[in-house]
Amino acid sequence: MKSTRFLYSNGVVSCSSDVPPVATFLESLPGAYTTTRTHENGTTLLFWERHLKRLSNSARILVNSSPHLILKANKKNPSFFPPLTITSSLKWETRIRSLVRNSLNHVLPIALEERSNGEELAVTALISGDLEKLKAMGNVANDDDDRVFQFLDVHLHIGSYVPPVFGIEENGAHLALVGRGRDISDAKYSDWVRLRKPLEKLRPHSVTELLLSNDGDRILEGCITNFFVICQIDKSEAEGKYLNDYGNAYSVEVQTAPISDGVLPGVIRQLVIEVCRIKGIPVREVAPSWERHQLWEEAFVTNSLRVLQHVETIKVPHPWESLESKCLEGISWIEKKFQGPGIMTKVIQKEIMERASMEGHWLKESNKVQGTTFLVNKFTNHESYYRTSTLLRAVNL
Repeated sequence: MKSTRFLYSNGVVSCSSDVPPVATFLESLPGAYTTTRTHENGTTLLFWERHLKRLSNSARILVNSSPHLILKANKKNPSFFPPLTITSSLKWETRIRSLVRNSLNHVLPIALEERSNGEELAVTALISGDLEKLKAMGNVANDDDDRVFQFLDVHLHIGSYVPPVFGIEENGAHLALVGRGRDISDAKYSDWVRLRKPLEKLRPHSVTELLLSNDGDRILEGCITNFFVICQIDKSEAEGKYLNDYGNAYSVEVQTAPISDGVLPGVIRQLVIEVCRIKGIPVREVAPSWERHQLWEEAFVTNSLRVLQHVETIKVPHPWESLESKCLEGISWIEKKFQGPGIMTKVIQKEIMERASMEGHWLKESNKVQGTTFLVNKFTNHESYYRTSTLLRAVNL
């Protein structure tokens, strides 16, 4: 790309090498965020509607329960946050979607024009609240008041991304269990980028993702991924606990920690569960137990950039308490190895990528109409068109 990163913030598009990496950008502002990427050579946004829904829900959760994680602090009284009650109303979700879409329409066409052939774009949308704006509005209690949306700012960060090729051994994930689960796991918020930094001190050499557990046995998720195993079925334990019931067609089941255990409701995580239901693959929301890792035949991690990545190795500290030393040199590791992506992992990955094409948010630069650009938004059963406010002088058609 001619400009490696793009940032849309406070109505201004920045497109230069001075735009910070996405992690630095997220550390600079509180807020709810989501990240996805383009697909098929920049022609679609992966599962964009699902991301918008999750983003609006994360913002609502933070405003209601943890306003300090979405509102920029008041310099005079940094601990003061006025009470707000945002319901899960359709109005809230609709307005959040509108704010993000309007902002995206200013910067995405420019990034698409600059994108190099064969590269994809990683797109991060951050919703942040301005406490000073909120105070200036006076008594705003809930989302029935249209003014509640005026204290929200939308920031968009876009950078180039080259997805790893699925199935190649050297592209597998190498995991290590290094810390406890996070708070407010049902919302995706930017402060987690800062909070997870101490875990990096415990990252063994060559490990590509860090896993979380509260007891050293039940594995919850990764720092930036959801975690799955393909495990031999213990029929006596699993009977009646499947999310679907397909008899004894399989001798294995897919396991992943339930949301109630404190894991992020990842977009791809939900898709894996849906695919398993459709394909008749037994799937159970239970945290994979390291004590039974001998029964694990395959493992994979998911997030919206990697989509699905098979696991090559998992390291677990022995004993679990050795992590308290906060020193990598003082930790001994037990390792489990997998032989590349297994059959079940390949089936699930293939189905998800097919869903990606079905649910793609198609991006298409079309006719010149009164100096504006149109983007095409194609869903599974219908097409809807919406006009961007990007001038043709910004996008060279």
